[in-house]
Amino acid sequence: MHSTDKESRHLSVFIDRPVADVYAYASDPSNLPAWARGLGGSIEKIGDQWVAESSPMGRVTVAFAPGNDLGVLDHDVTLPSGETVYNPVRVIADGTTSEVVFTLRRRPGMSDAEFQRDADMVTADLARLKKLMEPAA
Repeated sequence: MHSTDKESRHLSVFIDRPVADVYAYASDPSNLPAWARGLGGSIEKIGDQWVAESSPMGRVTVAFAPGNDLGVLDHDVTLPSGETVYNPVRVIADGTTSEVVFTLRRRPGMSDAEFQRDADMVTADLARLKKLMEPAA
């Protein structure tokens, strides 16, 4: 693979809540079905793994970075094929509010349409997270 074959998109949303609140909610895998629908409509802990059975991709496992004070929400998603996709995510302070930044990376062999579909799904997930986290006006 040549370096020109690699592509990333940084997708973000600003949330009118402190970093600690956004991180606490988003880092809890049991909350994923409420906002990260790209991973499926349900998730459960089986042994030491979080498993999404109804993912659009089929059964996937999700493993988050250990809890931290840096806002790092990186997670690996292992697909039914056995391929593991690393997803860098950060919750960054912006004064008293937060920005959640998801780095979407194009996987080898992914078409432009597939990459755009993934970008659209992540953008929708981030919008749901914002709606859930911000107090009603």
